[in-house]
Amino acid sequence: MNRSWKPNVTVAAVIERGGRFLVVEEETADGLRFNQPAGHLEEGESLVAAATREVLEETAYRFVPEFLVGVYQWPVPDGDITYLRFAFGGQVLGESTGAQLDDGIVRAVWLTADELRDCTPRHRSPLVMRCVDDWIAGRRYPLEFITHYSG
Repeated sequence: MNRSWKPNVTVAAVIERGGRFLVVEEETADGLRFNQPAGHLEEGESLVAAATREVLEETAYRFVPEFLVGVYQWPVPDGDITYLRFAFGGQVLGESTGAQLDDGIVRAVWLTADELRDCTPRHRSPLVMRCVDDWIAGRRYPLEFITHYSG
């Protein structure tokens, strides 16, 4: 085999406010699905910066990551893709008025954990509920666990 296998590195934000979690409803090949604000790490970008960017692009909220909730490796069933997700927790500082959401994002919505659990078949992946459950369980790791070397 000449090709090197590499996982798709993604970031996600677990944002809770008043018992509700910020999620996006997005268009996928399988129809409308719910996901945390999430996306791929871009070349040269730190994981923390990627999480901040993705939340803004997908929800129009300004997000400040404060800790790592978890790192998740998920091989897509019946596929040849594996995602390596870094989920961050933190706070939103407000909405960026007039911001256009990424293509495919229908809306950003705040749902309770029970509301999310009730729509599990519409989750983009099993990581959605797992990240929320880890948040509820109190999993919070210092951002110092992550080192980004640049230049």
